[in-house]
Amino acid sequence: MAEESVETVEGTVKSVVYHNAESGYAVLRVEPPSEFELRFAPEMTVVGKVQAVWEGEEVKAEGRWVNDKTHGRQFKADSIACVAPRSLKGIERYLASGLIRGVGKTIAHRIVEHFGHDTLYVLSHQIARLREVPKLGKAKIEQIRRSWQSNETMRENMIFGQTYGISIGRMTKIVRRYGPDAIAIIKADPYKLCRDIWGIGFATADKIAMNVGIAPDSMLRARASISFALETEADDGGHCWTAENDLLLRANELTGIPVETLSDALAAELADDRVVAASPAPGEPRRVYLKGLYFAERRTATRILKILETPRSAARVDAERAIAWWERRSGLVLAASQRDALASSLREKFSIITGGPGVGKTTIIRALVEIFKAKGANIVLAAPTGRAAKRMAESVGENAQTIHRLLKWNPVTNRFTFGDENRCEGDVFVFDETSMIDIRLAADLLSALPDSATVVWVGDTDQLPSVGPGSVLGDLIASRRIAATRLDVIFRQDVTGLIVRNAHHVNAGEPIETRRGESDFYFVRCEDAEMCVKRTIELVTERIPRTFGFDPHDDIQVLVPMRRNLLGAENLNFELQRAINPLGKAIRRGRTEFREGDRVMQLRNNYDKEVFNGDVGKVLKVDEEEGSLVADFDGRPVKYDAPDLDELVLSYATTIHKSQGSEYPAVVVLMHTQHYVMLQRNLLYTAMTRGRKLVVLMGVPYAVSQAIKTNTVRERRTSLKEALAR
Repeated sequence: MAEESVETVEGTVKSVVYHNAESGYAVLRVEPPSEFELRFAPEMTVVGKVQAVWEGEEVKAEGRWVNDKTHGRQFKADSIACVAPRSLKGIERYLASGLIRGVGKTIAHRIVEHFGHDTLYVLSHQIARLREVPKLGKAKIEQIRRSWQSNETMRENMIFGQTYGISIGRMTKIVRRYGPDAIAIIKADPYKLCRDIWGIGFATADKIAMNVGIAPDSMLRARASISFALETEADDGGHCWTAENDLLLRANELTGIPVETLSDALAAELADDRVVAASPAPGEPRRVYLKGLYFAERRTATRILKILETPRSAARVDAERAIAWWERRSGLVLAASQRDALASSLREKFSIITGGPGVGKTTIIRALVEIFKAKGANIVLAAPTGRAAKRMAESVGENAQTIHRLLKWNPVTNRFTFGDENRCEGDVFVFDETSMIDIRLAADLLSALPDSATVVWVGDTDQLPSVGPGSVLGDLIASRRIAATRLDVIFRQDVTGLIVRNAHHVNAGEPIETRRGESDFYFVRCEDAEMCVKRTIELVTERIPRTFGFDPHDDIQVLVPMRRNLLGAENLNFELQRAINPLGKAIRRGRTEFREGDRVMQLRNNYDKEVFNGDVGKVLKVDEEEGSLVADFDGRPVKYDAPDLDELVLSYATTIHKSQGSEYPAVVVLMHTQHYVMLQRNLLYTAMTRGRKLVVLMGVPYAVSQAIKTNTVRERRTSLKEALAR
């Protein structure tokens, strides 16, 4: 059969059935222009590669019609390009995309119904004519006018963005950042997008650069690849530095630019103070750092040494007498290791308490707080996440807050209120879940503490390291400059308790225990991946609620090693949302639909909203008109406009990395051979220690045993230990 000739189809994207952000492969439902409906039917399926695509955008695709055995007739595109909206449907969806505040589907329809193809001209040149639109009040017209006029260049920017594969939401963020000169700035240096705009990586910037005529071997591209390679090492590997030769090879693999040119690019980046190079000792190879990470390590070391050498403001404590007093008062008798840890924290200016679950860390914090409080000290308690801070407050009986709220972000100055020039008030500072603190946060936190502070860090070094770069807790202990006590005797267990016992089994490389009958830990064998999905839904929606009384909406968290694949967080969230929260008002962002009542998670630190990476909230209200939502985070409502929605994901299921610092009444942990590349002892250990009352481990026994057996923890390249030793 002869191959069909190349054709062109156009239309408005009705829905994004599938889109792989890495490969660009997409399956789109497209509505053709009305004049082609008889030829193409009311809707067609277009498959092919496109860098970014969203509902409501108009696309132009070149390719051929094919008959897929499974999915039927499709348009297989060799190229898909976004084009400016021209059809009435396209203009209507364009207006409702979030571009104009206050314009959702209903208002967009009324405006386009009234002005037709002249809509965009009217908004640009005759906006007063909005008075002609029925049921459009003065306040709404004024809101639309202000929004439209404040984004006078946005239409041109959107066309530019769609041409180069930048979504409407991200282009909106770009214009917010760069203002009316956004296009000129992007054309002059597309690689600025990597540095300045969250969610845009080197591949997208590189594609734009090639399209606007920047040479593949240009110094601009070479320099950008140096910074991007360092950022990738920091984001993906947690490293603070990369050896110079390794860095040049990584940049060469990324771009194909000769190493000699890249060496010149590195020299230029060093000269402009964007990166820093330093040798650990004379004659040794240079280490290259992102500037921020280099100085974060040094600020952290400097502040620790300063705190250690400065007399404390808190009253001196006779540790032995104080411990005896607390034991009489509380009716508890501490174990020898607990007494050592408490005595060290009472005596030392800076101390660390580490150990796994159930070894008495919380008891020591409570004792420490009560003893110092009896001495009249001003005590400050904090933790990296809202859940960890809430748990700390409940267990100690004192107020606790997140570290970010303690430091108080100032959106005007774009920095924390408390720092080197304005220190926090307090005598004793106790921080929990410190394994989560990365080097940037450590530098900001320690810079904000008074020199006279008594500082106690509590954490579990066997958990996964911080999501951000650095290995702060481990480096502090390894430096031996700070008094550290490890607790290893288990206290928190009861007759039926296996969670704590199994966590310690895993940490020791030993098989897990199970028992018949009542327990707080169960293993469910499941070999088939599709069956695992079905059983996960059954556990969360039926079996656990029926047997233990936990609420699927609020109490049960599914934890998995990876985001993608059938047993990844993305697919499980889709399936769990459909089972737990299928109805109600909803808005769509890309492939994700957010509904009122959904559990959501923040993906990045947003200091303006005071919501941080890993924070979990609940959707309170969806505004279908504006394409926005309001989510509750620890009792505080936070609004997300349409361009901000890419900072949120559903969190019925989440990766184990993202669950750090949180505890849940019940967790379902999936360990399957699909997750093989991620199976590590500290990953399973971290997952199991997230469950407070119930842990259900489900999957393949071989995968679980491999995770327990595999303890080749990847070391992070850091310099903090060396800086403290000097």
